[in-house]
Amino acid sequence: MIRRSLSAFFALLVTTPLLAAPAGQQTLFNFVRPADVVSVATVDASLPQYNAEQTAEGEVLRRVTFNPATAPSVRLTPQTGVWDWSQSGMMTLRIQNAMSWALTLDVTVQSSNGHTLTSRIDLPAGPAQTLLLPLQANSPRSQGMRAGPPMPMTVDGQRILLASSEGQIDRSQVVSVTLSIPQPKAAQSILLERFGVQDGDDVIKTVYSSIVDGYGQSTRAKWPERVANDEQLKAAAAKEQQQLKGWLAARTGLDSYGGLLKGPAFEATGFFRTEKRNGRWNLVTPEGHPFYSLGLNAVTASDSQTYVAGREWMFADLPKDGTPLAAFYGASNHRNNNGSSQGRAFNGGRWYNFYTANVQRINAQPCAAGKTELGADPVTACGPQAFDAKRWQTHALDRLQAWGFNTVGNWSDPQLGLNDRVPYTLPLSIVGDYNSISTGSDWWGGMPDPFDPRFAMAAERAVAIAARDHRDDPWLIGYFADNELAWAGAGDEPKARYALALGTLRMTTDAPAKRAFLKQLRDKYRNEQGLSNAWGIDIPAWELMEDPGFEGPLPNAEHPEIEADYTYFQKVFADTYFKTLSDSLKWHAPNHLLLGGRFAVSTPEAVAACAQYCDVLSFNFYTLQPQDGYDFATLRELNKPVMITEFNFGSRDRGPFWGGVTDVANEEARGPAYAKFVKQAVAEPSIVGVHWFQYLDQPVTGRLLDGENGHFGMIGITDLPFTGFVDSVRKTNVQALEQLSQEASKAQVDADEALKAPRQTPQDGNDGGSASGHAGGHSGKGH
Repeated sequence: MIRRSLSAFFALLVTTPLLAAPAGQQTLFNFVRPADVVSVATVDASLPQYNAEQTAEGEVLRRVTFNPATAPSVRLTPQTGVWDWSQSGMMTLRIQNAMSWALTLDVTVQSSNGHTLTSRIDLPAGPAQTLLLPLQANSPRSQGMRAGPPMPMTVDGQRILLASSEGQIDRSQVVSVTLSIPQPKAAQSILLERFGVQDGDDVIKTVYSSIVDGYGQSTRAKWPERVANDEQLKAAAAKEQQQLKGWLAARTGLDSYGGLLKGPAFEATGFFRTEKRNGRWNLVTPEGHPFYSLGLNAVTASDSQTYVAGREWMFADLPKDGTPLAAFYGASNHRNNNGSSQGRAFNGGRWYNFYTANVQRINAQPCAAGKTELGADPVTACGPQAFDAKRWQTHALDRLQAWGFNTVGNWSDPQLGLNDRVPYTLPLSIVGDYNSISTGSDWWGGMPDPFDPRFAMAAERAVAIAARDHRDDPWLIGYFADNELAWAGAGDEPKARYALALGTLRMTTDAPAKRAFLKQLRDKYRNEQGLSNAWGIDIPAWELMEDPGFEGPLPNAEHPEIEADYTYFQKVFADTYFKTLSDSLKWHAPNHLLLGGRFAVSTPEAVAACAQYCDVLSFNFYTLQPQDGYDFATLRELNKPVMITEFNFGSRDRGPFWGGVTDVANEEARGPAYAKFVKQAVAEPSIVGVHWFQYLDQPVTGRLLDGENGHFGMIGITDLPFTGFVDSVRKTNVQALEQLSQEASKAQVDADEALKAPRQTPQDGNDGGSASGHAGGHSGKGH
């Protein structure tokens, strides 16, 4: 780029016209031709008075450089008074990233009452665009989904970048706009031109209009597996079938349940169990062979619906009522007070399942008249049939085994486990009218109150129902103790660490957990003076603690008893929770394992209680490797096997707009990321399995549950696999099992040799572990 003096720049304006502003836009300030209507102030940033630059596209903009600092910024304020933007819907800024990499830009709009509207923007490298910032809180969640269409995009010849915004301002009293780059490690520059406002009523609808085609695919991108017509869909499916046959024929060295025949022999009890041998924890199949659980979550055809009610304009080709494909409409309601629903619109009413519609397209048969009609039976007459669930199940199980998986993971179709082909797991979803406690995150709801007798009843009922049809099934590995409960708040500070204790103290004494906590404190301190002294606060009467909204003090070094009391309460809480489930499972399902709580957030107390009462510790890790998710040195001290029950790596180049929590650069990077994660898991002797989330991409416009719309599936919404990723996953899975077989055989040989050698002191060949069942490692048949 070329720097010029101001006089040279004005000469340039004569021959280089500025890009015309969009219709309806009001320019308040021009950085290239500044006027005295706006004051510009910088903090740790530079905005030279006499420079302008012509871009490769012929635009003329002005450079702003943000220097290394905590929050270098440029602040725009009216020269006098305030800005009245009450009749405008968007703030606009013509902007270009001057670097060759993406930048993060923070924008804050403030009104005279001190309220702010904020936005964090990923500003890509490349040509200039018009940044559009909604002046009322707006995000993809307000359109019903986790992530919005890729930006920038071109609308009416203009390259635009629609930002998300949160907060609320008085639009008639705007006093400042601040641009900042958070903590740059080196100088970073952007180029600016027009700043102003414009109408915004139609912008958002334009951005989201017709983003989904008739197959449920994004219309905003192209990729190799994208389907254009039914013939292409059928041809790709037929090609895959041939590949699956070859892969299935190549499966060797496994027992009926997927256990490793090359590994050492264990006692066969007829059910899955755990055993530690030669320093490594193992799952053991009913036939007595080591089993490393390579699982796939959400293998189901009934979790791919997306709401269409009220936003039909987002879909380019929805089936008309009365047509065969209209069979895949339905209705639900996900309007609740959980954190997963906050700020989300379009979360109830009519939905459509593009996935099952596409499966029907693939399986459609020619009718007697020689025409092709959806789901027609050539033996009878033309016309649609019901979704062939059995055929779908067989195909899904073929895929799992061909791809090197050996476990049907959580959230999957329960019928898959009844095919006696692939071991499976089941969730215990405990629903009831028991009390719950807020820890602040509450993504899936408040924390169940295990002191509430109604919780014990609900747990008993949930376990009894879950075990009813599976009590004697050897293919069932075990049950998960619910999922991602709110054991703690978000973050590492004491407020989050002890959110369960603090949240309990805010409750009324109608909450059994609060009554239990207050009894704990009374038993320890006897009177309010003792508690006041220990906690360093003034509590004139016990009754004050019984009031709703009581705020407990945060732990501090001067009063260590605060932390000790919170820790003990959270320990008793967790012990009560897991013991309740363990006792119910021992009665109703004595042959199956209790697989832990699928922790997303946790406390040391919760993890320790889970280790005491469950057979397996389970975690959902969205990290580059398992060791980034938890301190495994601490887990080893608990001496329990560990299962990673969710992990994935997504990208944004296969249709769905979100790459997930562990977003990688592109589709090609997903396979190596999977391989690294599995390699690191196999290297950790306490880990007995890893489960990928999930089988199928989420809908472009968001799943029903919470609007997630991520690409981290093995297959797309069209039921076609992402072939490169599948090849890589299969190779990794096969190599992992082969490595484990070789290591187990070698370890057994070494152990046998050691037993033959003279010893002075007897050694425990099981390294302190043994065959174990649920509820604290009771040994015996099936455990």
